[in-house]
Amino acid sequence: MAVRTILSIGHPVLRSATRRLTDDEITSPEVQDLIDDMVDTMRHARGAGIAANQIGEPVRVAVLEVTDNPRYPYKPQIPLTVAVNPVVEPIDNEVFVNNEGCLSVPLRGEVERYVNVRVRYEDRSGNHHDEVVRGLTAATWQHECDHLDGVLFVDRVVDPATLSTWEEFEAHHRDEFVERITAFVERVGS
Repeated sequence: MAVRTILSIGHPVLRSATRRLTDDEITSPEVQDLIDDMVDTMRHARGAGIAANQIGEPVRVAVLEVTDNPRYPYKPQIPLTVAVNPVVEPIDNEVFVNNEGCLSVPLRGEVERYVNVRVRYEDRSGNHHDEVVRGLTAATWQHECDHLDGVLFVDRVVDPATLSTWEEFEAHHRDEFVERITAFVERVGS
């Protein structure tokens, strides 16, 4: 297990769609080591998730976890989830505006995300999962699956004027966003 370097916007691997893993590949020592490295890297960077291509591996694997993360105190808890070959489908047309950041992009900005999505994926043992997730948890899934499709959140920013550095977000926009998103979380439950 190791903390890996996170690639930054501009690196071509971040703009390429990843490839699906076969059942045999999922349980291989190489992929299991990759998953362990992804978890270590995500936790070290205090992220809510990370996709394999963010550390230079162009395969369809993401990990998500939110447990008392100081960067995201408003986010509902997400137990450590390893998602291999994930697919996200909106269930309806309800959307909300989320202010997102990214471990590969030193900015934050407002992105429209679906409130309710269905996620299908395999875990690190190859077991199939089919779940419905809502709210900020749904946004986290959409963000990570976008990575796996070669899409960065800046591609989905609703208004470029909402882009800010993390420092400027903290200084000028955080309080309003936390108030708005906390009310949203209370309304949708996650």
